[in-house]
Amino acid sequence: MSIVMNLYYFGKNGSARAFADEMENSGLADQIRAEEGNERYEYFYPKNDPETVLLIDSWRDQAALDFHHESPMMDRIAELREKYDLHMSAERYISGNAPISDSRYVRS
Repeated sequence: MSIVMNLYYFGKNGSARAFADEMENSGLADQIRAEEGNERYEYFYPKNDPETVLLIDSWRDQAALDFHHESPMMDRIAELREKYDLHMSAERYISGNAPISDSRYVRS
């Protein structure tokens, strides 16, 4: 099982992308990737929306995600969200080993 979070950051005048750039350039994103239980931490930019950034954030289990949420890095992330005046929405998914019913449509 993995917990996958899709976090959407919304800003103005390029602030969401500037936030993602600072997360990467400061090394903070790499620190999160190195945390025990982190499986994925990647930023994506929607082609049709220059003011939104999608973060796909995946964790081994709830305990790993809870540990991350209690880490000092969360304070730094919150500071950066304030700095860039970002708003957010989140989607949470639980992955498992269930067979994919539409596998005939997925090209491997």
